[in-house]
Formats: sequence, C-alpha cells, structure tokens
Amino acid sequence: MIVKNRLTMLKRCLTRALSTSTGAVRWWGRVDRASKDPINGVTEAFLADPSSNKINLGVGAYLDDEGKPVVLQCVREAEAKIAASQFLGSISTAVSSKYVEESVKLVYGRDSDVIKEGTYAGVQALSGTGACRLFAELQRRFYPGSMIYLPDPTWSNHHNIWRDAQVCKRTFRYYDPDTKGINFAALVDDIKNAPNGSFFLLHPCAHNPTGIDPTEEQWQEISYLFKVKNHFPFFDMAYQGVASGDLERDANAIRIFLKDGHLIGCAQSFAKNMGLCGHRIGCLSVLCDDKRQGVTIKSQLQQIARAMYGSPPLHGMLLVSTILGDPEIKRLWVKEMKVMANRVQRMRATLRQVLEKLGSPLNWEHITNQVGMFCFSGLSPDQVDQLARDFHIYMILDGRMSMAGVTTGNVNYLANAIHEVTRNGEESRILCRIST
Repeated sequence: MIVKNRLTMLKRCLTRALSTSTGAVRWWGRVDRASKDPINGVTEAFLADPSSNKINLGVGAYLDDEGKPVVLQCVREAEAKIAASQFLGSISTAVSSKYVEESVKLVYGRDSDVIKEGTYAGVQALSGTGACRLFAELQRRFYPGSMIYLPDPTWSNHHNIWRDAQVCKRTFRYYDPDTKGINFAALVDDIKNAPNGSFFLLHPCAHNPTGIDPTEEQWQEISYLFKVKNHFPFFDMAYQGVASGDLERDANAIRIFLKDGHLIGCAQSFAKNMGLCGHRIGCLSVLCDDKRQGVTIKSQLQQIARAMYGSPPLHGMLLVSTILGDPEIKRLWVKEMKVMANRVQRMRATLRQVLEKLGSPLNWEHITNQVGMFCFSGLSPDQVDQLARDFHIYMILDGRMSMAGVTTGNVNYLANAIHEVTRNGEESRILCRIST
C-alpha cells in the first residue's frame, strides 16, 4: 500500500514537471474572489461615503457618546504595570496558566469546584474566533462525523469556522420574526429531535445578532433537555459584563449548566468587555471528568494551536492577566463595564422613545427588550438599503444595528430615518389591506 501511494505521488510530480516544460502553469487562475464579510462590507461602504451625517451601525466595538473608540482606564493602568516586562522572550508557563485560570474563574465562578479541583483544559486563544476554531478542530479530530447545531440566526462567522474545520453544520430555530422574540417552542422541539449526543453552540448572554436571551427558567429547561439527550453545550461568551453590566449575571446560563453537571466548552473574548479588539486575546476552556483528563485535552489543544499559529500574542495576555489579577484594577474594570452597558441601554431607551414620539404605527418594544451590543431591528433588506442610500446609515442586511454606534448626537436623525423607511412600508400594507 505504501509503495503504491509513493508511485502515485511520483506520477503526479512527473505530470506536473512535463506540463511546466511546455509552458507556464497558471497556478492561481482557478481561484475566484471570495465573498465579502457582511460586517466588513458595511464598514467599507461607510468609509467610502463622504456625507457628514453618515452613521456606522455595523461593527460591534464599543464607542463613547461622541462615537469614538475608548481605551479603558483599567487598560491604561495595566499597561503601566507591565511596561517593564520583556516581550521579546517567551512568557513562563506559570504566567500563561495564571491568565487561563483567571479567565475561567469569570465563567464558572471563582469558588466553583471546577476551579478548586482543576478539572478543565484551558488555553489562550486568538480572541473568541480563535477559541471557536480550536474547539471546532478538537470536535473534528475526536468526534469525526459529528455535527454542530448553530442557532438560526447566529454570528455569521460561526458558519465559516465550523465549515473550514470540515464539521457538518445544522441549525436550530431560535428567533421568531413575528414576535421579534425567542421562538422557544421551536427551539425545544429542535433540541428534542436532534440525534442524541449532538454538539450545540449557545450564546450565554447578548445573543448575536438578535440581542434576545432565554429567561432563567428557559435556560433551566434547555439544560434539562441537554441532560436527557446527552448533548454537549459549547458556549461562545463574547459579551460577559457588557450585556447587563454584571459579570455574574451574564454568566448565569453557564452556571445553570454547571450546576446540572454538564461538561461544557466555552470560548471567551476580551475584545468587547475590555476594548481589546486589536489584541486578539481570548481563552478556550473545556470541562473534563477529572484533572488527569484535563491535562490530556489541554495537550491536544496545544498541539492543534501549535500547527495553526505557533503561539499566541503576549501583550494582550499580560494586560488581561494584570486586570484580572489586581483587585484594584479589576474593580475599576467592573465599574467601566457598567458605564458601557448603561450607555448602550440608555441609547436603546432613547431610540425607542423618539420612534414612539414620531407616531410610528409599529411596535418598538423589542429595542428595549433586547440586551447587549446589538439590536435586531426587524428592518427588511430593502429598508436597510434605503437607509444607506437616502440617509447614509449603514448596517448589515439582516437589520442588525450596533447600538454602540448610536449617540445622543445622532439618535434623533437615526429615529427619523427609520420612521421614514418603515412608515412607507406600513402605509403600503394598509393600502393593500383596504384594496382587498
């Protein structure tokens, strides 16, 4: 068999050599242009627009009330503390392990048995995207033929991540466009009908893109059904602390699953809650049956990461470790997160209030019922196009708005524009009903 394989490879090499002797090979001629990422495409259109009234509601990075990026004071103080660190050499294993330990404490609880007994595998990852990709590869290697169930809708990049890991994907129903809320009955039905032992991706807080989270009672029912069906819950935790302003509250869904005895996977990102998007700093943790199993799984994750990118960046890891490990700086971080969450909540309330004062015939309660960075507006693709064309307001076609892009200076303009494009649609529907 080995000899046959070698002969086949030799034949291919000879064929290629003969083809190059008769003319140049067009190596990349078969490659087509990749489709644009929907979020990056919004930003490109926004940047190309010369209008002074333009608003970017695409990217979900936090902005202050003047629409400017923010460097948190806790990050500045952590930066000062690590200024003398040596970045050119490798960071010790102890420092890296401390970063992972402090990260998982945020998710599972500082006093949880997981932390006390060390029954987890944890590694630094390239933000939440990298953590998801590492887990997808772990799933492919050790559960070949398994599928991942993604909520419909979910962050668009989730589909890319598991596709490129060559893991089959299915979706489970989540959003109800009629109520602009969670379609819980359908969600439960899909969990029940999935094959036993399936992998599910869940958003523990500030679901992206809808901003709609299950209630505590609904999370308890989901956890119970996962136990019955022996499903594996994988959580993508991108917004802990900036959803409600409370780290513990935003981790409640995971704590429910932990209490019910589930083994859990979790991707963490510090891009949003520490404002460290450019540092690509995240963590992947996988709960295990015992400490020995944790060591085994960690070794596999390290091997996967080694082949993908060698080793992760140091500077962001030191910043996060310092913030989480220094009680005073951590208290400052918690205070600043609350400020961020409150500003987003205030903009939600203001946007809804202005729309209602304009006399909009539509129900805008979902703006304040949803939580987190994004508002799933309910706008149609045509209405989104009209907002960009006529009002220089940019968001992705599914109507997801980044509330961080809404400020006291532009909220009235935004509300009037939304009222204009939705009023025309509502008037058309009324006329259609009258004519029939």
